[in-house]
Amino acid sequence: MGVVITATGTSSDTDTASIVTHAARATKSAIAAAGISPTQVGVLINTCVYRDSNTMEPALAALVQKEAEIGLEYAAEDPLTFSFDLMNGACGVLDAVHVASSLLSTGSTEHVMVVSGDTHPSMTGADAPADFPYATSGAAMLLGFTDSADGFGRVHTELGDGTNGVRGYVDGDTIGANGRNLMTVECEDGFEIRLLEIAASTARAALAESAADPQTTLVIASTPTADFPAKLAAELGVTAAESDLLREFDRDPHTATATLTYHHALQRGLLDGYRDILFVTAGAGPSAASVVYRIPATGPDSGSAEANA
Repeated sequence: MGVVITATGTSSDTDTASIVTHAARATKSAIAAAGISPTQVGVLINTCVYRDSNTMEPALAALVQKEAEIGLEYAAEDPLTFSFDLMNGACGVLDAVHVASSLLSTGSTEHVMVVSGDTHPSMTGADAPADFPYATSGAAMLLGFTDSADGFGRVHTELGDGTNGVRGYVDGDTIGANGRNLMTVECEDGFEIRLLEIAASTARAALAESAADPQTTLVIASTPTADFPAKLAAELGVTAAESDLLREFDRDPHTATATLTYHHALQRGLLDGYRDILFVTAGAGPSAASVVYRIPATGPDSGSAEANA
């Protein structure tokens, strides 16, 4: 028994730079692609980190839930939807998969929606400061339960020693009255080398536990640098998803990378011939998470849609 990807959705249209809007559009697209009712989504987990105007309260998940029009009726007989933020940088999506697996295994909900994405707090999108490393986009992954052995295995995580490597913060000493529009992100030189080591460590653990065949395993990984997935795949002796799947972005999609890459690979038929997907997320901490996803025997679910398609 396992948890499978029922559908995915994405949003990156430049008509808005609001992560709330992008995440909500992606959520609606995933629901439409799955052919289900919004009432069948019992839990929504937000993993977005960099958000509109540095909003801290209320939880971004609640704002996405409202704009996606999920669980807005409050009559006694109406289904309830619970939403919450789970933020752990680039690793947030796989953390959410871990939590969703526990929720779905109890039968307490039919579907869990995991949303991801980031934006510059000034909401300037493509015109954000050149040194801000993250792209503006939204992604949604709809998860469901299956009685088969397909789907996600156990998520392996690791936190490395030493400094964080990457820090994103609001500098209270310098922002003045413009704090809602500013964010400082600091990346240490050579951070990707440390990140590669810890990512490979968790990936090996996931591969060993699942007994996945390297010849039929595809790596979908974070992109702290453009060539990070290829370097990781070479280290592991497996194949990386094509780098041009994210060619529309000139910055790191950060929390949304795993979902976006899977979404576009599925749309282009690039998962054909693979039995397993090794998802690897890595970022600040330094931290990494890895899990093997056994593609359902009937093939990947065809449900995927772009909000701006």
